[in-house]
Amino acid sequence: MTYTAPVKQIEFILNEVVSFPQLAETGVFAEATPETVSAILSEAGKLASEVIAPVNRAGDLTAARLENGKLRSSPGYAEAFRALAEGGWIGVSANPEYGGMGLPQALNMAVMEMVASGCLALQLNPLLTQGQIEALEHHGSDELKALYLPKLISGEWSGTMNLTEPQAGSDVGALTTRAERAGDGTYRITGQKIFITWGDSDVTANVCHLVLARLPDGGPGTRGISLFMVPKLIPDENGDPGIANDLRVVSLEHKLGIHGSPTCVMSFEAAKGWLVGEENKGMAAMFTMMNAARLGVGVQGVAVAEAALQAATAYAAERVQMGPIIRHPDVRRMLAESRAEVFAARAICLACATALDMARATGSDDWAARAALLTPVAKAYGTDVGIRVADTGVQVHGGMGYIEETGAAQYLRDVRITAIYEGTNGIQAMDLVGRKLADGGAAAMALLDEILDGAKAAQASQPELALQVWQAAETLREATLDLLERDLPERFAGAVPYLSAFARVLGAAFHLRAAMNGGNAALARVYITRILPYFTGDLAAARAGLADLQALDDAAFAGQMAG
Repeated sequence: MTYTAPVKQIEFILNEVVSFPQLAETGVFAEATPETVSAILSEAGKLASEVIAPVNRAGDLTAARLENGKLRSSPGYAEAFRALAEGGWIGVSANPEYGGMGLPQALNMAVMEMVASGCLALQLNPLLTQGQIEALEHHGSDELKALYLPKLISGEWSGTMNLTEPQAGSDVGALTTRAERAGDGTYRITGQKIFITWGDSDVTANVCHLVLARLPDGGPGTRGISLFMVPKLIPDENGDPGIANDLRVVSLEHKLGIHGSPTCVMSFEAAKGWLVGEENKGMAAMFTMMNAARLGVGVQGVAVAEAALQAATAYAAERVQMGPIIRHPDVRRMLAESRAEVFAARAICLACATALDMARATGSDDWAARAALLTPVAKAYGTDVGIRVADTGVQVHGGMGYIEETGAAQYLRDVRITAIYEGTNGIQAMDLVGRKLADGGAAAMALLDEILDGAKAAQASQPELALQVWQAAETLREATLDLLERDLPERFAGAVPYLSAFARVLGAAFHLRAAMNGGNAALARVYITRILPYFTGDLAAARAGLADLQALDDAAFAGQMAG
């Protein structure tokens, strides 16, 4: 199964749909010229299509495994990863002082999308490493930065995120992993972590774990948690991997998909660690990594959707049943709606990344608020679209989609995790209606104002589509104001459908902008007339509140009739 990186589609969204061209006007990102962007995307696209994608199937069929306590990666992974690292692709947005390119995060997300389309299980390794790089850049000491950042950016070493424990998932404050001061400026970390992506690796020389743990005098909940760098191999006086630290991989999880990505149960047994940030303020540092990863996971959803849709389209063109099935109205509907949703989700993710870049380049609180608002939307909608499109891809294949040999099922199995890790999509929705509306809805209203202005500007050339987008944005504004009047439990009961409605309206606005700027007007019509109307039902569910849910006895969920 072949994959062709959608370089031109990504380039169009960056240049014509989101605010990316503004970045080149800033001093920070002056090098992000159209010529540079085009060259970066073209080269990364070749890597993804020609080097990364060919190992995807092998990773699914031959999972990562433990042999005598040592990890063995899937066939071809080591070679593909080295090509990725040697090309400098892990450090696209990293600080040039430590070997990075210093380019915008939006460009990095575009690169990582193509890599994830090629092989999601392999791309998880640089995704976590990039998140760790960002956490260290913001919170690490000068000594930690000097030692770890060049190795992480070059791909010599890889990074992980260690939050989850058997009893502490979304409730991070319930963790029991302990940290003890060693008296020499280092700490000893003891505890167990689960679901650690790429917790061990034979494609890099060292694995660097960022671990959340509680000091003896750390208070309860998340406010008493600290963050520590705990390497697999302790760097020697030259900064090279030295003696083994007191940690080990207990086991690997057997998973529905992403078989090539080793998901580890980790045991830390008085392992040597170094503090990242301040004592008892580890969540602030970890949130830097988590937010970077959340956007990256939204991009992963888009990536798998793109690969699955390419496969489904190719099959539909080749499969003949009373003519090629790509000409059948319902197959055509499935492909058209999928392509329209992929475009919308990609635009939302790149808009979020661009807002992050503009906030960094300008110091603007408004851009920072825009980025914060869009992060949960990008993560949840991107992954929901990934699951929907991969599922549709199986349907387009018909019975052959249920046969593993076609590879269609792998996309669905692989992408399903994206709605769960880095904060479930339910958590993302609660974040949107809770923290992200805590400003009284100011950031949301500013975005809706822009959508309304865009719809007004499109009235002359696209009157029907512009009217639908304008009406949807006004309706969403009213629903948002209504939500702001409710307490948090009431908001949370409708958070998921509200996020869905928000994403559909935003996606429609991006489609309209694309149609105005030389994009595919027919595709915009598909989204606005077929996908956007779902927002009405979403908002009805969002406004339904909590009472009907609370009225159900717990026994009803198990199927028991009322007594």
